[in-house]
Amino acid sequence: MSSTHRHALQRTAWLAAALAVLGGVFALYTRPAFLVTLIDQVWSCF
Repeated sequence: MSSTHRHALQRTAWLAAALAVLGGVFALYTRPAFLVTLIDQVWSCF
């Protein structure tokens, strides 16, 4: 496997991982109970 090919595969893997994380975060934000819990936790810091 050439260095260029390995670099392209690595970049594609990082992009796929980033998209999976962003998709997971988006899925959590569609749940109102999660948002309420998140807001309560942030508010308790103050």
